[in-house]
Amino acid sequence: MYINFCIFNSHLFFNDMLDNYFFEEVKTYIFNLYKNELPSQAVYHNFDHTLQVVETANEIAIAEHISESDLEIVLLASWFHDSGFTIDYKNHEDKSKEIAQNYLTEKGYDKEKTDKVCSAIESTKLTVEPKNKIEEILCDADLHHVGLESFNKKSGLLRSEWESLSGKMFSNIEWYKKNEEFLTKHKFYTQYAFDKLNEQKNLNLLKVKKDLRKAIAKNEEEEFKRSLKKDDLKRKKDKDNIPERGIETMYRVTLKNHLKLSDIADTKANILLSVSAIILSIALSSLFPKLDKPDNYYLIYPTMIFLFITVVTMIFSILSTRPKVTSGNFTKEDIKNRKVNLLFFGNFNKMPLEDFQEGMMDVMSDKDYLYKSLMKDLYFLGLVLEKKYKLLRIAYTIFMFGVVISVIVYVISFVIMKNNSELIASIL
Repeated sequence: MYINFCIFNSHLFFNDMLDNYFFEEVKTYIFNLYKNELPSQAVYHNFDHTLQVVETANEIAIAEHISESDLEIVLLASWFHDSGFTIDYKNHEDKSKEIAQNYLTEKGYDKEKTDKVCSAIESTKLTVEPKNKIEEILCDADLHHVGLESFNKKSGLLRSEWESLSGKMFSNIEWYKKNEEFLTKHKFYTQYAFDKLNEQKNLNLLKVKKDLRKAIAKNEEEEFKRSLKKDDLKRKKDKDNIPERGIETMYRVTLKNHLKLSDIADTKANILLSVSAIILSIALSSLFPKLDKPDNYYLIYPTMIFLFITVVTMIFSILSTRPKVTSGNFTKEDIKNRKVNLLFFGNFNKMPLEDFQEGMMDVMSDKDYLYKSLMKDLYFLGLVLEKKYKLLRIAYTIFMFGVVISVIVYVISFVIMKNNSELIASIL
């Protein structure tokens, strides 16, 4: 009962110290300093954090049963330990010591105690080990959030603050690794902080390790997806750089147009052949039987001219449609040396199937060979068309002028025959 009474009285004593006039002035000073000077990016090291450190330091101090004099130093160091953030976030501990020393000196505070306050603030550096109970309490209070369930939330605020003030962005993996390293190395110095906060700190460490594994797995998955996407983009880019579709379309359209022109030429030749054959059959069946009569002798010359023109027209029409097939005697060496166009049936009609299949595999695997074969096919098809239309033009020209000449000769012959008949009749 006596011990409980003493602890109860200690709580009253320490709470009275927090609420006395001197500490109220310190609190007001720190509040106004943060309000007016603290960068807006400092979302973690702000007045709320300082207030929580002061309250936690007070709580630990009660449990550790330190003296009134040491309590003053702990509380003052707690109020000022992050005040340097208002000047320089990188060296805020040193700036905090300057602010604390200037303020306490101005207030006439004891110099020895002021030095202890500054020494306690110095111990909050991560690279400095606390040397006494005062510094141990302040260090545990400053980092008490590592043993709270709200650690992830506090860690997120700290990350946002660091990234904003330093201008350096952290990946999830980098941040989780930093937290893992920090929590692994961190330790509580006071027995009270250890008993109350260490178990949750270990749970937080396990959570950080789990998050780190998830982040690594997610990053590997994203890297794999990016590599696939990168390969796809590279293939697409390579495909775009080589306009294969446009080239194929060009060959397809051009070859199709040439085949249409060839079909048109054959159709025109067939029409001319049909007309000539009809004329020839009529002439042979109607005119030739009448030529043996003396009265029809005048029809001999125009008929012979007409038949000759008809036959010549048919000959040129047949020549324009007559197919020409190459020998097809090519060897493997000719294929390897790219001397044969396997896309034309006339070049492989006498080749063994195995040689043809092997040659076609070479064509399909060699884009240049394939395009050159298409070029040859297009080129020689053009030569064939040129010959077709040239012969067809000759045939139509002969037929046109031949019909006109034949008609004129028929008229002349008829006029001569009529004049001769009238002359003979007048003589008789």
